[in-house]
Amino acid sequence: MALSIVIRVYWYRITRKSEKEKDLLWERIGQEFKDTLFELKGVLIKVGQFLSIRADLLPSGFVSQIQDLVDHVPPSEWEEIEKVLESEWDRPIEEMMHSIEPTAIASASIGEVYRGFLPDGTKVAVKVQRPSIEAIVKTDFRSLAIIIWFADHFAPVPKGFINFKKLYQELKEVIERELDFQKEMESVQTFRQRFQEDAGVKIPEVYPSHCTPKVLVMEWLDGERITSIEALNQPSINRDELSERLFRLFLPQWLEPGIFHADPHSGNVLLLKDGTIALLDFGMIGEISRKDAAHFQELLEGILMKNYPKATKALNQLGFLLPDADEEMIVKLLEDALSLDMHQMKEMDLFTAKKEINDLFKTLPVQVPTRFIFLGRSFVTIEGMIHIISPDQDTLSIIKPAFMDWLKKSGTSKWELFYKWMNTQPIFQIVHHASDYLQAPKKMLSLQEAQQYNEFEFRIYENKKKHWVYIGLAGMAGIISGVYLDHYWLTAGAIALDAVCIIGYTAASAGQRKWLKKTKRSKVI
Repeated sequence: MALSIVIRVYWYRITRKSEKEKDLLWERIGQEFKDTLFELKGVLIKVGQFLSIRADLLPSGFVSQIQDLVDHVPPSEWEEIEKVLESEWDRPIEEMMHSIEPTAIASASIGEVYRGFLPDGTKVAVKVQRPSIEAIVKTDFRSLAIIIWFADHFAPVPKGFINFKKLYQELKEVIERELDFQKEMESVQTFRQRFQEDAGVKIPEVYPSHCTPKVLVMEWLDGERITSIEALNQPSINRDELSERLFRLFLPQWLEPGIFHADPHSGNVLLLKDGTIALLDFGMIGEISRKDAAHFQELLEGILMKNYPKATKALNQLGFLLPDADEEMIVKLLEDALSLDMHQMKEMDLFTAKKEINDLFKTLPVQVPTRFIFLGRSFVTIEGMIHIISPDQDTLSIIKPAFMDWLKKSGTSKWELFYKWMNTQPIFQIVHHASDYLQAPKKMLSLQEAQQYNEFEFRIYENKKKHWVYIGLAGMAGIISGVYLDHYWLTAGAIALDAVCIIGYTAASAGQRKWLKKTKRSKVI
């Protein structure tokens, strides 16, 4: 299949097919790839799911065909599951459990989930690793290694654009982590500790005495998918309040050092009867280290203060730049990409901006680390849920108050960054020198005619408004860039910045109108 793909792609290049024809080719290849994964089953479905989130590397037509891959395969025979349980527990099932229902309630490529009861009658979910899955994974990865080698040497991709070896290693690490249920248990315990004081969040309890690298036993939670219309239509549910609680649950996971839930689809986020939000399935998690958080702040500061060498260094420290990347070229490209042209911005719609940013990003020697891809996917998934829960509400109106509250509770370091940036902007330099501006018109009155005074005042108001517009456009660009480049510190900061700009522009306009009325009444104009 790999050889067939390479030949077809090269042929389309040699014959100079149009971009539309190339997109259709990649859609066909994506469909063939998905069909092949379903036939082979095993862990390769997980591989397909991993590739479906790498839109930063792969053609959009290909990604569009595999992004709806569902990891669902027929369950194993109960006799095989029994053997796994007794081997892991080193004793008969009856000594560990009161009972387990032999029919799986969920079945995926790596694990299966069964409903059971502990000896004291506690209802639990028993997650069991598929029999022989480790051998299957080894075989699948040997096959994948051959495909990766082939792609690395023969794929029609510019040299250095995709680090196939790095992609393979990241994929291997993700799958191997999911194979270790002991690590998943530790993740659950970390989340329980993190949200133990939040009464509106429920993380299932785990039972370490029953957990092994191949078996995970957790508290059973009865609830509905958080996007279930039936659940959302209950009289006790306030949709907008629920959306805000959901966002507040994930915001600190994205912006603070620590682990975050990397697979929060609606099946893993439940709404319990009392309105509590429950999180399930912690096999796929991402982690933001303290160093990552510090480098994110440096990146944001570099972009906002137009210190592009600093921004490039931060990108490198975060692992975004490929080993052979020319940092001087990146500095120049960042400078060009983040320079706003007023006329272009007026004529450009959101979709055009998205496409241009995407196209620009794909020309850079950049490969987004998997942890940040997971971060982006987590954000986009939650944003989609919020839209389903509150379809009539503007998503930004839900995100903004949650972000501002988080900013206030997180200490002053975040405010220091904004203060630094504000001090570099012309409009804030005007504020710092307000006394000079107030004294200047008085001095000019004695030296110039009233008309010159009025023109000076008018220009001040116009300049204030113009500065707010420039900064607001920078904020809009920051939001777009942050979302589509997975820079969420930038996204969050830009949202707050635009809110400040709206207030500033409104105040400047009101002041100008008041001044015009006053000058008109006094017949100065």
